[in-house]
Amino acid sequence: MQTPGLQRHRLYEDCIAMGVGTLFVSFGTMIYAKAMLLVGSIAGLALLFQYVTGVGFWLLFFVLNLPFYVLAWKRMGWQFTLRTFIAVCLVSALTRLTSQWVDFASLNTAYAAIVGGGLIGTGLLILFRHRIGVGGINILALYLQDHWGIRAGYVQMAIDGAILLSALFVLPVQNLVFSVLGAVIANMIIAINHRPGRYLGSSIDAVG
Repeated sequence: MQTPGLQRHRLYEDCIAMGVGTLFVSFGTMIYAKAMLLVGSIAGLALLFQYVTGVGFWLLFFVLNLPFYVLAWKRMGWQFTLRTFIAVCLVSALTRLTSQWVDFASLNTAYAAIVGGGLIGTGLLILFRHRIGVGGINILALYLQDHWGIRAGYVQMAIDGAILLSALFVLPVQNLVFSVLGAVIANMIIAINHRPGRYLGSSIDAVG
């Protein structure tokens, strides 16, 4: 049964949101990679492994997300899983392409943290509001919000903190401090703007 006053997103709206959201996330992630910063979630793990191994973020991000599709399928439905798979593929592809399209002769670390965090947070907010995840921890965060009322932004923030702590052996302390700043910015954007009862938009599949 549809909630009174609830207007579902149309297919073309979901497609536009997926394109814009993944573009924002990939551009923000590329900025972070250039500045040697770290984000949270699976993207953070992929960046961390890239710094250690030299393997491209785009490939690591795609591979690390593979196990989480089982949870997405069981808990969130096949439509959410399909949209998430497509979004992950787009982020992987766009991150690789954006690094070829955009280059920075100079990039201030503090600026990168603020702008990159803002782009990533806004991109995730757009995707979340259309029931699109970008894999991994985001799937878990959305599941906990839908079924237990725990805000996705706060779940994400807690896990991001653990990932950032693990980077103490890889990145300079200054970079980690700015990474924390960026993570706070990104997750507060989600926590403030994506909370139950504040936004009534919905995509075609309902999660009961």
